[in-house]
Amino acid sequence: MTGEDRPDICVTCSDVAVPRRVNRLLPDGLAMVDTESGPEEISVALVDARPGDIVLVHAKEAIAVQGEVHE
Repeated sequence: MTGEDRPDICVTCSDVAVPRRVNRLLPDGLAMVDTESGPEEISVALVDARPGDIVLVHAKEAIAVQGEVHE
């Protein structure tokens, strides 16, 4: 199976991107998301994410906005 078959797999390292909800944006293109281990800081510099969005995260970098949940 290649990255073309599985768009959530990184074609460079074969790691999986995981969905995470953006809780809040931080300065310098960073954001806080919830993980199974608790809150985690990630980069959102490559995407246009807002609080409530579901982003795909690979290596602490949001690589896509998967879904938007805004009130």
